[in-house]
Formats: sequence, structure tokens, C-alpha cells
Amino acid sequence: MEISLFLSAAVIAGTPLLFATLGGIMNEKVGNLNLGVEGMMLMGAIAGFTVGFQTNNPVLALIGAGVVGAIGAFIYAVLTVSLRANQVVTGLALTIFGTGFSAFLGQNMVGKIISDGMKAKFAPVRIPLLSQIPIIGEPLFNQSPFVYLGYISAILLLLYFTYTSFGLNARMVGENPAAADAAGINVELYKYIHILIGGAFCGLGGAFLSLVYVPAWQEGITAGRGWIAVALVIFAGWNPLKAVIGGILFGGLDILGFRLQGAGLNVNQFFLDMVPYVVTIVVLVAAGVKKNSLNAPPKGLGNAYFREER
Repeated sequence: MEISLFLSAAVIAGTPLLFATLGGIMNEKVGNLNLGVEGMMLMGAIAGFTVGFQTNNPVLALIGAGVVGAIGAFIYAVLTVSLRANQVVTGLALTIFGTGFSAFLGQNMVGKIISDGMKAKFAPVRIPLLSQIPIIGEPLFNQSPFVYLGYISAILLLLYFTYTSFGLNARMVGENPAAADAAGINVELYKYIHILIGGAFCGLGGAFLSLVYVPAWQEGITAGRGWIAVALVIFAGWNPLKAVIGGILFGGLDILGFRLQGAGLNVNQFFLDMVPYVVTIVVLVAAGVKKNSLNAPPKGLGNAYFREER
């Protein structure tokens, strides 16, 4: 029972990481390294919370979060795709912008809580049969509809990049944009579309925090989760389905401190807060050391494309 409860909490804590990781995968599959994940999450978090608080409509709240996250991604896309600005610097600037954006719009929302009606709409829904699977059934399939949206998104993205012509074209853009351009693929269009959709996913990850996980508004609600998501993209090997596992794993690390203290173990809280970030560093180092064709990044990742140079 304790294991089941811990897994259930890990799934909840890992859901915002999952959405943000899927957003990162969408960006990087077309060759754009976007370090603005944290900023887009914050933008989506305040947008989703504000719309949800004002309307009590979960659908509008999710749409608002996705749209505002995509707007943040659009700023990044204009600078890096059209103007060919440095992707790393632009991503960092987007994080700074998103932090200020959320703080400015949320200054009158601090301490406010989502209504009970909205909480009820995001309440766990048990899926028959699947929830009866031993050990993992209850944690995975007795969750908020928002969590199920994450599962479905990961599966659809895997199918998209593996079996559809549009997904294969997107992968080609990320691997060799010059060859894709020569084959008649609109490189800029593919980049824009995937970057914007990636931003929407990041916005939804932030909205999960402000609408379901907390659910209230507090400044800096993402608490560095966007940076963990950047590492999770590498941990998942750019595979959307593996991102689900990575999200749950790091979600478990995030709540580990609360569980250990609840069990009566006297462990320094500051050390426990540090654990997810230490593991993030380990993942990055391991990925750099053990490279192979299965977990290699797109070859065009981080490089601006100018068709006149091909």
C-alpha cells in the first residue's frame, strides 16, 4: 500500500515534468535547442490559473495555458528561426522574460486558490480494469484527467514521429535541414509549427502545477522544473514514451523528502531538495559519456539554418 501511494504521488509530481519534456522533444526534433522551458512553463502557469480562477472552466484554462506557452515559443521561433539568433542565449532570455511575465501578471493573484468546483473537475478518475493491475494499476490509472492527457500526448507523439510522413519530415529537418530543404520540405514552417506546439506543451506543464498540483498561485511556482525537463529530454533519448518513465522517476525524487520525513527518518531537508538536481547533473554527464545511435541528439540540434549557405 505504501509503495502504491508513493508511486501515485510520483506520477502526480512527474506530470508537469512530462509535459515540459514533451515540449522540449518537439523543439529538439526539428533541431532547435530551447532552454526557455522554465519561462514557458511559468507563462502557462499564470495564464491557466488566471483563466481557471476567473471562469471556472477547465477547458478554457488549458487552452489559455497552451496558447500563452505557444506565444512564448513564438518569440523564440522568430528570433532563432527567422533572425537566426543564438539559440542558447535566446532560450535563457525567454526564461528570464517568462519569470518576469508571470510575476507581473500574478502579483494580484498571490495566495488565491482555485475554487472547489474547479478542483472537482480535475479530481481523479479511476479507469476500470487497468486500475486493477497489481502495484502499478492504481497509481497510473486512478489519476486526474490532466494526467491522462499527458499519457495520451506521449503516445500520440511517438506514433507521429515514428509512423507519419509529417513526423518523419520533422526528424529530417532536425537531422539535416539542408537535405530536407533540397527534398522540398519547408524547413522554416516545420520549425515554427513544432516549436509552437512544444511551447504549448510547456504551458500545459505549468498549468498543471497551478491548477492541480498546488492548486493556488505563488510566484516561481515551477521551482526549477523546467531545467530538469531539459535534462529529461536527454534522459529519454528524445523518445516521448520514455519521457513518461523519466517524469515519474524524477517526480519520485521530487517528493522523496516528504515521504522520508513522514516515515520518521531524520534527513536534512536541504539535502533532499538537492537530490533531483544532482541526479539531473549525473544524467547529463552519463549522456555525454555513453553516446550511441539510439540516444544521440538530432545532428542539426542548436545550429541555425540559412538556405543560401547550403
